[in-house]
Amino acid sequence: MSIWTQLTPSIYHRLDFGSAYGLTDVGLVRTSNEDNFLIDRDLRIVAVADGMGGHEGGDVAAHLALTALRDALLATDPQRSLADACAGGGADGFDPDATWQDAHMSAVIAVHQAVEHANARVYGANLRQGHGDGAGMGATLTGFWQCLAGGPLLVFHVGDSRLYRYRKDDLALLTRDQTLYQQALEAGVSDGLPPRNLLLQAIGPAAAVAPEVKVVAPQRGDLYLLCSDGLYGTAPHAAIAQALAGADAQSLDRCCAALVALAKAHGSRDNITAVLALIEQ
Repeated sequence: MSIWTQLTPSIYHRLDFGSAYGLTDVGLVRTSNEDNFLIDRDLRIVAVADGMGGHEGGDVAAHLALTALRDALLATDPQRSLADACAGGGADGFDPDATWQDAHMSAVIAVHQAVEHANARVYGANLRQGHGDGAGMGATLTGFWQCLAGGPLLVFHVGDSRLYRYRKDDLALLTRDQTLYQQALEAGVSDGLPPRNLLLQAIGPAAAVAPEVKVVAPQRGDLYLLCSDGLYGTAPHAAIAQALAGADAQSLDRCCAALVALAKAHGSRDNITAVLALIEQ
């Protein structure tokens, strides 16, 4: 049986764009934590993974997915100009709502390859344990990478962990849950909806994965929330927004604690993870 370890400590982290803080909690019901998160100051990566597999290694999958992602981006050719790969036309040179853009294609490709590398690592571990396609451990993987200091955020997403942006008192969801439930809602189904936690894809169970990747333009004062479904699955949207109101660089730890407490107060039966990143530059 694996021994869960928190990948990034729950302390304040200073990054080029500002501050970040994360907190993960086993919750009210579970006896083990399969969530984990990554904050990497040097690479400007913030990410969350929610493992699946229970005693088969959901915690291992989450840890492995995050470290493999980090390793892949760290191995990006250091001789290649990040300015060419990431800067593009500068702060005004890209459409913040675009998914693909020539100016950022190299960075988008790098993120795709990093997520695919994370999937290959977890999938390979499943094969070594004798699991075929669709079996074994897995994890969600959601986060962002600021390839170049001062540049846009490259958002990547697999599964149903979420990325929110709190800007000017408005809480906006920047990712789409990759679940059968969400798919049914979008198809107009109202009766007989599937369970909320049935994923369309995850890191690890299959040989191939198709991450959602898009370019997002940060603004000074933006507060980004990365969380597992243990938070948003029970806590109302408005209550999450209220918990973030008035957050600043000195209160990220208290806000994360308040979000975990909010999920518990609304009866969350899952592990709970909240990571906040404040754009100060």
